[in-house]
Amino acid sequence: MTERKPAGVSFESWVDKQIREAEQRGDFSALPGFGKPLPGLGRPYDETWWIKAKMQREGLSLLPPSLTLRKEAEDAGQAAAAAKTDAEVRRILSEVNEKIRKALLMPPEGPPLNLRPFDIEAAVGEWRERRGRV
Repeated sequence: MTERKPAGVSFESWVDKQIREAEQRGDFSALPGFGKPLPGLGRPYDETWWIKAKMQREGLSLLPPSLTLRKEAEDAGQAAAAAKTDAEVRRILSEVNEKIRKALLMPPEGPPLNLRPFDIEAAVGEWRERRGRV
């Protein structure tokens, strides 16, 4: 679309022509989401929708780091409970334990952390009991 608007043609009709030609070439048919409903169409209008969408895509949070870590620890506990193998339980809890230990050495901003590292062996034992394994 490097073409310039010719003199004497109204801007609106020139734009309409550009759009029509692009539709005829099929330039719009390969766009992501083509033929699908617009996401969030039924929700009430939110002026900051684009900020929230960007933050979700980027994995950012408005929560203070201590609350984010609390949520991550909670999610890790649930993921460990749903794990398929005890090795997976150990991996999940080891990863979050490392973050908790770092946060305990240098407390993050926000409310108190109120977390301790998971007892991995106890968690694996509970996981085995729930599955009927010993």
